[in-house]
Amino acid sequence: MIVSLYIFGCILLIFSLLPLIRNDYWTFRVFEYPRIQKLLLVILWFLMFFLFTDNRPLALNILFGALILNAVYLAWQIAPYTPLGKKQVYKIKQDNQDNQLAVMISNVYEDNTNYQGCINEINKAQPDIILLLETNHEWEKKTEILDDTYNYQVKVPIDNTYGMLLFSKFPIHEPQVHYLVEENIPSIFCKIKLPSGQLVQVYAVHPTPPVPNENPRSTERDKELLLVAKKAVKQKLPVLVIGDLNDVAWSYTTELFLKTSKLLDPRRGRGFFNTFHAKIPFLQFPLDHAFISTDFKLIKIKKLDNFDSDHYPIYVKIQFEKQADAEQAENELEADADDKKLVQEKINADT
Repeated sequence: MIVSLYIFGCILLIFSLLPLIRNDYWTFRVFEYPRIQKLLLVILWFLMFFLFTDNRPLALNILFGALILNAVYLAWQIAPYTPLGKKQVYKIKQDNQDNQLAVMISNVYEDNTNYQGCINEINKAQPDIILLLETNHEWEKKTEILDDTYNYQVKVPIDNTYGMLLFSKFPIHEPQVHYLVEENIPSIFCKIKLPSGQLVQVYAVHPTPPVPNENPRSTERDKELLLVAKKAVKQKLPVLVIGDLNDVAWSYTTELFLKTSKLLDPRRGRGFFNTFHAKIPFLQFPLDHAFISTDFKLIKIKKLDNFDSDHYPIYVKIQFEKQADAEQAENELEADADDKKLVQEKINADT
């Protein structure tokens, strides 16, 4: 048992130390995802340590101390995404329906054929905007019925798991499809006009993940996210960034994105809202996001029911309030000189 504890404990420490190495290669980046799981495994190690060992050698006690520090570090990293953390986005106090926007984001999983299940979930949630990801030409055809309710659309069906379908009940202005980093990975930029007449700048993105079968490095993903962040911070309109970012809420890249864009994460202070992997309960992470500017407040955020995809849909309802900017500006994350240097290096990186 002692040998097993040595091996198990050392592996846990390595998995926690690897993300501290700021290397874009997937073996370093992918271990940013399972921080909750790593913390649970460390707790399991402690149980094994106390239940199955009596005469403990010095080296094992040193490993115990190292794992205590590791547990504290992991808990500190994920605490902002629990009810113990400070809320970045405040709840509304007064209802103003003309300035409200309900958004549903769903990676449908391209090979999924439960089209009706997706439509049923949309009908239950009744969002104002829908972003469907991994949508090929068959998904475009099978969701055409949504056009009757959602009169405005931007459709980019592609048979490469990176198609995007954007539906809106509200008018869409200046729709643009961009290929910011990779020629076959689209993003949608547009403005949505709320019933009050207020325009909202929307950026819908789905960068590639750092995994061996797609991109062995996170370079492309990081670059796309930070290019959008640079655009968002210069935008004079309220901003909404939505999509499957293929990055967890607590990664250093997502933090760089928030620092650069000056956007807020409604998850902070509320919960993980893990959206992937829907079919593996122990391996779930918050990959699908809605980041908002400081002039929005939150009405509701919730995870919706799965319809045979590998992602859960997420629903976020927000309200534009001009005065909210003054109330929430202090919640923005600030970039220091090192952060700004790193952002520029990532944007200038060859892909």
